[in-house]
Amino acid sequence: MNRQQAWDILTEHVKSESLRRHCIAVESAMVHFARLGGHDEETWSVTGLLHDFDYELFPNPPDHTREGAKILKERGVPDEVIDAILSHADWNLDTHPRNTPLRKTLFAVDELCGFIHAVARLRPGKLDGLSAKSVKKKMKQASFAAAVSRQDIIDGAALLEIELDELINHCVQALTTVADELDLQAESDSAD
Repeated sequence: MNRQQAWDILTEHVKSESLRRHCIAVESAMVHFARLGGHDEETWSVTGLLHDFDYELFPNPPDHTREGAKILKERGVPDEVIDAILSHADWNLDTHPRNTPLRKTLFAVDELCGFIHAVARLRPGKLDGLSAKSVKKKMKQASFAAAVSRQDIIDGAALLEIELDELINHCVQALTTVADELDLQAESDSAD
């Protein structure tokens, strides 16, 4: 399974631009961490890109991820990728624990990428100069991006055995590489 094949699956099943952007954001963070850890970038890319591909069809647990896994299996997606996608949902932990670097990282970056995206959209500079301190300050504001689990973000850093600031900084750095695709260019850049 290569990135183009994964993209084709994503665009077939996901019509929402915001959900596509979320999947691209998570993919960028996964590739970033694959490089840091010396892991297979294509596998990690495909995992990030496809992790929520079934959400529009099956938004409710446990169908989300489980029904999608069936589709991915039919499409020939490797078990390693499918198992990691299953592991990012709490309702699958009994059969798919977060016990590999791929699984741990997907869980750690998923909610955080969505949260960073929400924070960046409010700033004139978007991702430029976005600090862990600013992200953590917004995390304390319960009404902001209320659907994002702060506990999952905190647990994700612990799962990777890194400080929360480090996890945030890595994810901001990763999202910066796809800022155009995420519509997160700094306002001064968008006039060029």
